[in-house]
Amino acid sequence: MIPRCLTIAGSDSGGGAGIQADLKAFAAAGCYGMSAIVALTAQNTTGVTAVHEVPPAFVRAQLDAVLGDLGADAAKTGMLFSREVIQTVADALAAGQVPLVVDPVMIASSGARLLRDDAVETLVARLFPLATVVTPNLYEAEALAGGPGSRRELAERIHTRGAPAVLVTGGHGDTPVDHLFDGKRHVEIPVDRHDVAATHGAGCTHSATLAAGLARGLTLEEAAREAARVASEAVRNGLAELGAGDGPVDVLHLKGAA
Repeated sequence: MIPRCLTIAGSDSGGGAGIQADLKAFAAAGCYGMSAIVALTAQNTTGVTAVHEVPPAFVRAQLDAVLGDLGADAAKTGMLFSREVIQTVADALAAGQVPLVVDPVMIASSGARLLRDDAVETLVARLFPLATVVTPNLYEAEALAGGPGSRRELAERIHTRGAPAVLVTGGHGDTPVDHLFDGKRHVEIPVDRHDVAATHGAGCTHSATLAAGLARGLTLEEAAREAARVASEAVRNGLAELGAGDGPVDVLHLKGAA
């Protein structure tokens, strides 16, 4: 059976990030993609202008419909926005044993808040214990860890908050490296950076590819290495010519196929 991957996240009307990026990454990784949309965003390459939260009961209805019929070999969360949505998602996933990638999307690259301040502790308390791995970028890791530090230190501090494994991604900061800590081992995964003005959706592509690797039976380290490579290539092939802001990544290499 084809591996099945579920994204639980927000919709990006510009198509660059959110569930749109996730579904493209799932397809590129050879997985069948499904979605439960928790929020609609009015968004393009320059920023987010409006957010409309999906009622939690409807989020649960989507999850029940997908998991009750199609099932999933792995899932990932992205933008979850509110305490109520996080609680709903946690309740729906608690009974299953599906590998789960929690991408703690807090602030868009444009600066728009995608997770309310009062929802952060709910994310930590309810979803971290269910996760296979949590994948913050450097700034999200600092927020979750309570202050700055090296990626190694941040990963350890987030682990103490209930995350079984932590992958602090390397898209920001001086050192291009993803740092994986599984509670016992520290693994540094080199990341190729490319000077291309098309990084919109890179984080979503990374976490979705990681989830797809787990769905295909890769180990966490193998999936993390694949995610680093795929996200980097998606930036290298990014569509910088689209939009007035930072262009979307191209995980499907559409430009190369034209």
